[in-house]
Amino acid sequence: MKKNVVTLLGLLLPLITCAANLPVVKEVDVQKYAGRWYEIVRLPNRFQEICEGEVNATYTLRSDGRIDVLNACRKQDGSSTSALGLARLAEGPAQTAKLEVRFAPAWLGFLPFVWGDYWIIDLAEDYSTSLVGTPDRKYLWLLSRTPTISDARKKLLIDKARNLGFATEQLIQTRQQP
Repeated sequence: MKKNVVTLLGLLLPLITCAANLPVVKEVDVQKYAGRWYEIVRLPNRFQEICEGEVNATYTLRSDGRIDVLNACRKQDGSSTSALGLARLAEGPAQTAKLEVRFAPAWLGFLPFVWGDYWIIDLAEDYSTSLVGTPDRKYLWLLSRTPTISDARKKLLIDKARNLGFATEQLIQTRQQP
């Protein structure tokens, strides 16, 4: 029994350490971060399976300090779909690069599991690109203020994500209209 517990801890410790060691940018000016972002690439996820292209997110600051999140995309049949969510600072105003987002109804907001991590792990100085992920490395998005970015910038950010332990070989290139 004792050996099983030690073995289990040995397997879990690297996962816990990996999650705890995902670096984020030092500071994010949420005023500058607000606005429209275009998805360039993403790791596959169940809530975006219907998205064929033109994926974007619009962040709007609220008077209560939280952020409205409107995610939109074009489906395979050509129609559009969107989801309205809410973001909040995960660790208070001192840590502006770690947010939590929920798309569940407001009355479920008290449940911790309806909030998902949204950690900004890279942000261009001019707020033109952003690399967002989760500490468990299951979710990753490369976002841009424009529908396309240079191949060099995209490679740089994907390489950074790979070095941080994300499965970049699974990335999906987002189709955007220029």
